[in-house]
Amino acid sequence: MKQPKLIDYILLTILALIWASAFFNIKIATYSFGPITIAFLRVLLGSIPVLFLCYFKKIQIEAFSKDWHWFALIGFINLVAPFFLIAYGIKSVQSNLAAILMSTTPLSSTVLGHFYTKYEKFNFVKTVGILIGFSGIVYLFSDNVVINENNFFSALLILLGATCYVIGGVLTLKISKKKNENVTGSILIWATIILVPIVSIIEQPWNVTPRLDSTISVIYLGLISTGVAWLLRFKILKKKWINISIPSVLFDTHFWNYFKLYFFKRDNNI
Repeated sequence: MKQPKLIDYILLTILALIWASAFFNIKIATYSFGPITIAFLRVLLGSIPVLFLCYFKKIQIEAFSKDWHWFALIGFINLVAPFFLIAYGIKSVQSNLAAILMSTTPLSSTVLGHFYTKYEKFNFVKTVGILIGFSGIVYLFSDNVVINENNFFSALLILLGATCYVIGGVLTLKISKKKNENVTGSILIWATIILVPIVSIIEQPWNVTPRLDSTISVIYLGLISTGVAWLLRFKILKKKWINISIPSVLFDTHFWNYFKLYFFKRDNNI
């Protein structure tokens, strides 16, 4: 198992901060776009910086190679499914509550890591630490956590989306020997291919007249929260010092919500 270096922790922190800003941007995007359209625009716009980087570094994209099924499967589980589920679920819950629900990923990653990886074995200390961390987050937002019959289903969708990220992380280990940019670009291509017919039939986004704030948010979600963030995510996963427990950085995303709620006093509906 590789030991992390300073640059690894820096990349992990940057990734956490990028993901920190995703939740309320998704909420704002839902004001104008449907969940499938948000998912589609995220993978489409996210592919731009990734494919440009591959072209600049002359890295071959293997999206349609003999391993295409892995790229397609990871693209669906790690991008299409969670992007749609979270965007749909967050329409009915506050963004800070969505962040808390997403913080359950270390729990599922610990279980899956025990069975499907060599270095993420289950132990008492790890479990206690995760439970304490999650309890602290719930306590921090205890005055805003409201799950009732009106948003219960939406909360379940967000939890399912979070689990998809963990499963996708496990599958990524299957192609960990490939270049990071190639993996990221290939799954983004397949995610776009999967979503094109779905969004065209169901939501037809070309008929939408979006608000400016929703447009800015969806562009940010695509270029930064998807393109840049997924490059960082797969780069860290391939180092194999953190494996699929990388979603635990989502604990750090609650700082953004805390900052928003207690310093800016923003509308709690965001």
